[in-house]
Amino acid sequence: MSSILNDAERAGRRAVNEAERQASRLADDAHDELRALRAKVESLMADRVTPAVARVADQAEEAATYAQDAVRDRVERLSDAVREQPLTALGAAALVGFVVALLFKR
Repeated sequence: MSSILNDAERAGRRAVNEAERQASRLADDAHDELRALRAKVESLMADRVTPAVARVADQAEEAATYAQDAVRDRVERLSDAVREQPLTALGAAALVGFVVALLFKR
């Protein structure tokens, strides 16, 4: 009877050892798969996403520069118009102030 128990205990240990080896192999395989996946994601980021973001950033910078230049141009033209026709500019400012005051009274 003791021989049967010893055999069963040995068989159980072998099964546990084999299960641990299998689990270790599966963990190693999963780790390798994750490493490969990480490398693919990093490659995609470097090859596609980063350049796309850089292009969008460049386009946004160009649009901001264009808008800034347009505003400066409008301000210069308005300043020139005020210098050339100060009475007209004063009258226009008074009219705008009057209209705004009427709107706020309501």
